[in-house]
Amino acid sequence: MRLSPPMIAAIKAAAVEAFGGDAVVRLFGSRVDDQARGGDIDLHIEASPDRADIHHEVRFRTALWKALDEEQLDVVVEARGRPQRWIDRAAHREGIVL
Repeated sequence: MRLSPPMIAAIKAAAVEAFGGDAVVRLFGSRVDDQARGGDIDLHIEASPDRADIHHEVRFRTALWKALDEEQLDVVVEARGRPQRWIDRAAHREGIVL
């Protein structure tokens, strides 16, 4: 996994702030591969249905941009208990829980 401990801590803190303590954050995509180089930070957030909306996602992104100053950030939000999309299934299958 190509994220530093401070980056992981910032991501987890932003997720708790925006989505609550029960949110599950997964890193997926190219940053999961230790041998790869570069790439966006692809994050999948599994949150309660009442928080899995654009307002909470904006709060999350804002907190992360302040903490990491990272522009290459892709975020996918899944409402827990709702039917999964293909991207949700891929993140669950291939992602690493932070």
